Amino acid sequence: MDLSELTGTSGEWLRGTGPESDIVISSRIRLARNLANFPFVSRASTDEKTQISDEVRAGIKETARTRPLSFVDLEVLPTLDRQFLMERQLISREQAGGDGNRGVAFAKEENISLMINEEDHLRMQFMRSGLALVETWDEANTVDDALEERLTFAFHPQLGYLTACPTNVGTGLRASVMLHLPALVITKQIEKVFRALHKINLAVRGLYGEGSQASGDFYQISNQVTLGKSEMKTIQDITAVVPQIIQYERQARQALLSEGRETLQDRVARSLGILRAARSISSEETMHHLSNVRLGINLGLIDGLEIPAVNEMFIHTQPAHLQKIEGRELDVPNRNVARATYLRNRLRDKSAEN
Repeated sequence: MDLSELTGTSGEWLRGTGPESDIVISSRIRLARNLANFPFVSRASTDEKTQISDEVRAGIKETARTRPLSFVDLEVLPTLDRQFLMERQLISREQAGGDGNRGVAFAKEENISLMINEEDHLRMQFMRSGLALVETWDEANTVDDALEERLTFAFHPQLGYLTACPTNVGTGLRASVMLHLPALVITKQIEKVFRALHKINLAVRGLYGEGSQASGDFYQISNQVTLGKSEMKTIQDITAVVPQIIQYERQARQALLSEGRETLQDRVARSLGILRAARSISSEETMHHLSNVRLGINLGLIDGLEIPAVNEMFIHTQPAHLQKIEGRELDVPNRNVARATYLRNRLRDKSAEN
C-alpha cells in the first residue's frame, strides 16, 4: 500500500470522542505471543524468522477474513516509512529499528495492529479513543482466541504465555491509557502522581512507550506485573486508578483558572500566537505549544479549534509525517521550516472555517 495515503487520515484513537477524552487520549491493550516450535526472535536464524513470519501471517489472514487488514513488509520498507508507522503507533520503536523478516498488519481505522517478529513472534495491539480499556480488552480477547485456534502459542501450565522478556511472562498483557496532564505539570504535582503510581506497580512512560520522553505532557500509564494476575484484574486495577488521576488533573485545571485565569489565558494565547506565526519551529517546541492550546480548548479559552484537529497536528508535525506530507526527505533545519509552514496553514484554514 501507499503509506502516503495515511497522511490524509487520523487513527481511531485520535478521534477525541471517547469517554473522558479531554484528558484520556486513548486506551490500549497489547498482547505478546510466541509460536511454540520456534526460538524467540533474538535467537532465531534468518530462515526461522521467515518461517515464523509466514506461519503468523497465514494465521492472521485466516482470522481476518471479515476484517480487512493491510500487510506491510518492514524488511524492505525505507527507514522513513518505518518511522512514519511508528509515529502513528502502528509499530514499535524496536520493530522499526529491527532487522530480518518482519511485518505488520493493521486495520484501516488503525485501531488494530498486529506486529510480526517484533521482540516476540506476534505483538497484538488494540486501541480506542478515550477511557475504554474493558471494551478494548473484549476485542483483543476475541482476536487472540481466534488466532489461538490456528496457531500454537508457547504456553506453560504454571507460568502462562512464554515471552522474550521475562516481565511479560504470564498473561503477556500490557494494558495502558494515554493521558494529557498539562495542568499537573504546570502546577508541579506530576511527580507526586508518579510516585503514587510506582507504589502500586504501575509504570509511567512517554508518548512512544518505554524509554520515550513525555513530550506534549502525554503520559502512558500501564501495568508492570503480568504473572500471577488475570487480564481482567489487571484492567480493573488500572481502571480504578485512572479516574483519580483524571480528578487530580481537573482539579489542577480549575485551580489554574480560579487562581490565575489571566496568567493561564496569556500562556495559551502566546502558544497559539507562536504556532500561527513561527517561520521555524522544532518538534519539541511544537508539542509544548500544542499542549497549551489543547488545554485552552478544553477550558473554553480558545474558540474555533476542535480537539481532533489539534490531536492530528501532534502527529502530523512529527519528523516522518512532515517528510511524507512534503514528499521528500528533509534535514532538521528544513523540517523545522516545513513544520512551521504546516502549522500556519492548518491554523489559518481552521480560522477561515469559523
